[in-house]
Amino acid sequence: MRTYGDRCGIARALDLVGERWALLVVRELLLGPKRFTDLRAGLPNIGPDVLSQRLRELEERGVVRRDKLPPPAASQVYELTGWGRELEPIVLGLGRWGSQAPVPSADAPLGPDAAMLALKTMFEPADGFRARLEVRFGEHHYDVRVDGDELQIVRGSAERPDATIATDPGTLATVLWHNGDAKSVTVDGDREVFRRFQDLFRRT
Repeated sequence: MRTYGDRCGIARALDLVGERWALLVVRELLLGPKRFTDLRAGLPNIGPDVLSQRLRELEERGVVRRDKLPPPAASQVYELTGWGRELEPIVLGLGRWGSQAPVPSADAPLGPDAAMLALKTMFEPADGFRARLEVRFGEHHYDVRVDGDELQIVRGSAERPDATIATDPGTLATVLWHNGDAKSVTVDGDREVFRRFQDLFRRT
């Protein structure tokens, strides 16, 4: 194991999660467990050998653990440990800071989970606004709840949402943060809820 050999907590944290791709693996697990193939889909530019190595290292360091889904799926999944989940505000803070940096290219990928975590990164609370929405990126569905100064996002369909948003991650990002045309997003239900939802996020 490579180390900075520095007693500072920042250096020791980087000893654990500072390798290339490590924090992006953490990002992909913040909304819940994933199979290896799901991680590859969310990180299309990482090779399978590198992903296996990062998962092994994060597991050895107590950040990630393996589990098995109950039947009938019975698939092996990776999930964050309790200590690993404490990285969420750090990852979101990095995302907030990094949102001011140039975008690498117009066709750079934005995965479904990354797009949803960007909502948490750019969220600006609105006093008194409460709503439940479902965001759909093809087969990927997310239950989004706004409760005043709190934004909760979990994978899966929402029960009786006020509005359902169907689009792709890049289009949603363009609409919410880059003044894109909201008509490019399909909205079912209360369109006023979607309009107010748009106003909850800081523009870049």
